[in-house]
Amino acid sequence: MYKSLIRPVLFQFDPEKVHHFTFAFIKAVNKIPGMRALLKSIYTVNDPSLEREVFGLKFKNPVGLAAGFDKDARLFNELSGFGFGFIEIGTLTPKPQPGNPRRRLFRLRADTAIVNRMGFNNGGVEEAVKCLRKNKGVLVGGNIGKNKVTPNEDAAEDYRICFEALYDYVDYFVVNVSSPNTPNLRALQDKEPLKKLLSSLQDHKLQATGKKPVLLKIAPDLTEGQLRDIVHIVEETGIAGVIATNTTISREGLRSPEKEEVGGLSGKPLKDRSTEVIRFLNRESKGSFPIIGVGGIHSPGDALEKLEAGASLVQVYTGFIYEGPGLVKRINKGLLRKL
Repeated sequence: MYKSLIRPVLFQFDPEKVHHFTFAFIKAVNKIPGMRALLKSIYTVNDPSLEREVFGLKFKNPVGLAAGFDKDARLFNELSGFGFGFIEIGTLTPKPQPGNPRRRLFRLRADTAIVNRMGFNNGGVEEAVKCLRKNKGVLVGGNIGKNKVTPNEDAAEDYRICFEALYDYVDYFVVNVSSPNTPNLRALQDKEPLKKLLSSLQDHKLQATGKKPVLLKIAPDLTEGQLRDIVHIVEETGIAGVIATNTTISREGLRSPEKEEVGGLSGKPLKDRSTEVIRFLNRESKGSFPIIGVGGIHSPGDALEKLEAGASLVQVYTGFIYEGPGLVKRINKGLLRKL
């Protein structure tokens, strides 16, 4: 019903306006007595075979929602009712920022893709913490970044501020240095700046109780040499793992006229490249650290492909928009058939 009736209506309107409308609708529906339990019964697959233990955390299933959908942690409790094993909020920055000028979100229907140049729009980490205090048992990851006006040489301080503010309220952290929509951010993926940044967060983690996992989210556009550097950096800094991958700046093979829009591309065109990156990292590291696979997952087969390539968990975003809320259930049921 979603793809035949609901999606065609939603896709008649501006994507960002639809996003806000959908948020308000889901929030309102969940306030109806009994509705949250009903949604969980429809969309959730409960089976011990789906459970995973990764970087010291127990996931009820391996399918999560990627960062960017619930940037400010306003809807993670309600979204968990669609069957996700975990929700990643953010990207959050120390100070609120509006992001890039609108329009900044574009559907590429002919390619089953999205281009965004949001630019870390969020209400700031302290506002998100207020929402996270109301967590009702959801496993949450905190995706952190730097403010646009912060120069790269001072970026570590922005990440530290977010890290410390979120420490008591998230289960794991994701260091986002791979968004193409914040000027010069991807320069932080270079070996020496990245080692310095991750080491500083690891130092803070060792001083804290609980020692929550820190992961690195990388771009799909890295060369093999750069990916080898990532493997060495993970080993040298001792972080828990990698999320592969963020959006791409490549436009190879696209048909939609919106392909000319500047920003990061997500969706089906990213599927093969993100899987290649997962496979390469897993092979080069000899499976020494966990990988969360994300990029172009629109079906159970897509998810299985990433798991077989070496991912321990997977995340969806664009597939959730194109395929509808039933996608998570279909993936989990598909995984059960393969077990």
